[in-house]
Amino acid sequence: MLAKRIIPCLDIRDGQTVKGINFLDIREVGDPVEMGAEYARAGADELVYLDITATHEGRNLFADLVRRIAANVNIPFTVGGGIRDIKDVDPLLSAGADKVTVNSAAVKDPELISRIAGSYGSQFVVVAIDACFEQGDWFVYVNGGRIRTRRKLFEWAREAEDRGAGEIMFTSMNHDGTKNGYANQATGKVSEELGIPVIASGGAGKMNHFVDVFTSGKADAALAASVFHFREIGISDLKDHLKEHNIPIR
Repeated sequence: MLAKRIIPCLDIRDGQTVKGINFLDIREVGDPVEMGAEYARAGADELVYLDITATHEGRNLFADLVRRIAANVNIPFTVGGGIRDIKDVDPLLSAGADKVTVNSAAVKDPELISRIAGSYGSQFVVVAIDACFEQGDWFVYVNGGRIRTRRKLFEWAREAEDRGAGEIMFTSMNHDGTKNGYANQATGKVSEELGIPVIASGGAGKMNHFVDVFTSGKADAALAASVFHFREIGISDLKDHLKEHNIPIR
């Protein structure tokens, strides 16, 4: 079994790290560069930075923030938010990002995944999927969880892989910020149906939630925000806990 990854996620709004519940009730929690450097020292495997209002407000993620992150953080990090075209990718990778994540724009123009993968390689492309379970199925949402689409989670994840995605980052909107555990059944199904790594997101509240998502959820990586931001779970303590449950970690 490949080593599992622990990934703190930093949602960015107006240059500050923020956190909400079910994509709402957002509040500021700190400086994204300082927090990223602290997570790197604490033993995080990777980081994800998401500009949560870029798509909604029609802005691009600013490359200067990425440069500051790259200058202060010594672990891989992925950036996303407002990437609408392949021309938006090069400034971010050139500024020091290791990967980019696309979400809303890829749903609207799936060929964007193919264009980025074709130009830079699949290893640079993470397709983020925000989905909500309602009316008996998982529906994909765009624009920071504001707009429901006709897309379904599993078919869209398969198409994203077929088009060249190197990873899928699945966030359950039902679980986001609730601290009641990940959407393990849905995550497990995505993991089983795909041949690329799946990052689970949304719902971490206890160390055992990470154990569950790596076992029953079959995730390759677990992403979390508030439990790390507010020091409810220490990354080194979490890794010790995972080792005790025979889960391979980096």
